[in-house]
Amino acid sequence: MPLALYALTVGAFGIGVTEFVIMGLLLQVSADLGVSIPTAGWLTTGYALGVFVGAPILTLATRRLPPKTTLLALMAIFTLGNLAAALAPNFALLMGARIVTALAHGTFFGVGSLVAVSLVAPERKASAIAIMFTGLTLATLLGVPFGAWLGLAFGWRSTFWAVAAIGALALVILALLVPKGDKAAEPAPLKEEFAVLARPQVQLGLVMTVLGFGGVFAVFTYIQPILTQLAGFSEAAVSPILLVFGAGLVAGNLLGGRWADKNLNAALAGSIAVLTVVMLASGWAFHDKAGAVLAAFLLGAAAFATVAPLQMRVLSQAGGAGQGLASSLNIAAFNLGNAIGAALGGAVIAHGAGLAAIAPIAALVPMAALALAALSLGLERREKLAAA
Repeated sequence: MPLALYALTVGAFGIGVTEFVIMGLLLQVSADLGVSIPTAGWLTTGYALGVFVGAPILTLATRRLPPKTTLLALMAIFTLGNLAAALAPNFALLMGARIVTALAHGTFFGVGSLVAVSLVAPERKASAIAIMFTGLTLATLLGVPFGAWLGLAFGWRSTFWAVAAIGALALVILALLVPKGDKAAEPAPLKEEFAVLARPQVQLGLVMTVLGFGGVFAVFTYIQPILTQLAGFSEAAVSPILLVFGAGLVAGNLLGGRWADKNLNAALAGSIAVLTVVMLASGWAFHDKAGAVLAAFLLGAAAFATVAPLQMRVLSQAGGAGQGLASSLNIAAFNLGNAIGAALGGAVIAHGAGLAAIAPIAALVPMAALALAALSLGLERREKLAAA
């Protein structure tokens, strides 16, 4: 694989750390800023909504720029946003800093996905996307546990200072390794780009992405209190268990990419089905320490096995002029799912059902995504038969 692909991985690592590290800092932020745990959980929701809003806007705003210029500008926004988070004196300003940081997220992954697939042969496109997203999984494997430990040892602000430094390093690596490329091609008319959103298969793909990750983040947002208050671990044990979760993300991401390269449709339906089963089972597993560790690994693996199939499904159905917008919108859809999931988990807690009820209730969300996948693939088969 070309070095430029791994430069994208480094950028994805930086963005992944800042997105996910807040899950390991909820208790510290809650105590320091004087807010409840469900209120602190809105830092995940706010970030995800920032991605959802920022992805289409910045994708369209940067459509005339060369991809490398766009990637560098987005990484600069990301770095400044984390500096602002480290300096935030209250919860409202911390939320604002998170939203500013989030604006860069969706377009970075959307543009990065297109750059990644342009660097490899057609039969390796899903694997190229998976390699870029490996940065996101490594962020969870290494960055999030380290950030949680750093926040526990030196305060949550130290984590955001460290993430800002990662962003600065990623900016340098992207500048050095991503090829400059030719002058940006004249983009297609906006009407043609927006036309992709009228395609039913693209719409179904985007909704599947929202639902697939909605269930995951209902659990993952509250993983720290689940592990400490439900499974009985100490706060110090959370970081090592997040390492296990991250190992599952890496394994699932790479396996999902290879599966999608071999058979995209089977990978799409199969990965969502596995995620649903794992989430249902984790509702019982989190009551036991050994079961909680196993559930953390399997939840990570099942969640990120869906990433490459979902992203490739939307790209394959968009085609042509609409791929850039569709790619960024699918990243936005991942994060809308994250926002909905975080809010769902908070609602389960706030309404008295408790931490134990989050996983079983959240499993209904990817179950709905599986039903949509069956509908989408069935429609595709009928279209092919009608055209034959």
